[in-house]
Amino acid sequence: MPVEFLGIAGTNPASEVTPRIGGPLDLDYTSKLARAHEDNGWDRILFAYHSGSPDPAQVAAYVAGRTERINLVVAHRPNVAYPTLTAKTFATLDHLSGGRFEVHVITGGSTADQAAEGDFLAKDDRYGRTAEFIQILKQAWTSDTRFDFDGKHYRFEQFLADIKPVQQPRPRISFGGSSAAAYAVGAAEADIFALWGEPLAGTREQLATIDAAAARAGRTDRPTIQIAFRPILAPTEELAWEKAERILGRIKDVRAGGVPASTRLRSKTPENAGSQRLLKAVAAGERHDRALWTAPTGLTGGGGNSTALVGTPETVAAALLDYYDLGIRIFSARGYDIYDDAIDFGRYVIPLVRSEVAHREQRKAS
Repeated sequence: MPVEFLGIAGTNPASEVTPRIGGPLDLDYTSKLARAHEDNGWDRILFAYHSGSPDPAQVAAYVAGRTERINLVVAHRPNVAYPTLTAKTFATLDHLSGGRFEVHVITGGSTADQAAEGDFLAKDDRYGRTAEFIQILKQAWTSDTRFDFDGKHYRFEQFLADIKPVQQPRPRISFGGSSAAAYAVGAAEADIFALWGEPLAGTREQLATIDAAAARAGRTDRPTIQIAFRPILAPTEELAWEKAERILGRIKDVRAGGVPASTRLRSKTPENAGSQRLLKAVAAGERHDRALWTAPTGLTGGGGNSTALVGTPETVAAALLDYYDLGIRIFSARGYDIYDDAIDFGRYVIPLVRSEVAHREQRKAS
């Protein structure tokens, strides 16, 4: 399949280097950022979720009316709505967007943020609930007859959705995680398995684990693999690394200033396996492979999408192609200066990667 690029659908300009000074939902900024992605070669944008965030489905519906092409990936936690209601909500959103909807199902890596919305399930139980949730979504979107479900977490009888998605057979479902329970659920149920950006060796290890879990689940295919990085670009290598150090200083300044970029609840020691893996990469050194930089990861305590690719557009494109050679087909990229970086990455990196992927695929075919 061709390579794809996923950006972020931020609802305000805040990031690790920019404290939030306004409200949580700046609709003019949201529209401008979505258009910046659409106009600069991106395929998808993610509407993120945490316990206090603006509702991503409603923001996506707003953006749907202000874009024409880009796919809208809505993050959703199974604890916040019953799956039959969610299936109808998202099928409706698929109609509103003209078939441009996708869902990213979040099991939840922070016990505190889950508890803020009344969810007190243990982590492995949350993954069990996620598996049932995805199974119900799939059936609700595709079944033309009424069906029952009797699981550990959900039970209902004779459900049939009158509204089905525009996309056939259904929208794509993405999922992320790096624990044993996550591998089992994602490898069995997800169309897209999302990973955070680790060194090549760690990524190779995760892919082997996902392949094994998919085989155990009886799948003959691997989920499409997505990986996330923070690009730091400049015209020369020296300027790129100078920019990287300035970004590190800006992160420190924001943290010292006490004005949070987000109201997300996180524990000081990360509970989720993905962040723990990132911190192991930090312990092994700040620089890995062609361009991977872990210093922001260490500074933010292993927070999520935090490993950077630093260099010229050519260097960063080459680094992404190293992951493409491992089997990655979707690249998630979010800069620190979110709007400007979305434009720069789209203009200077995406065309390089697409061109080289096309050449490689052509060579394979000939």
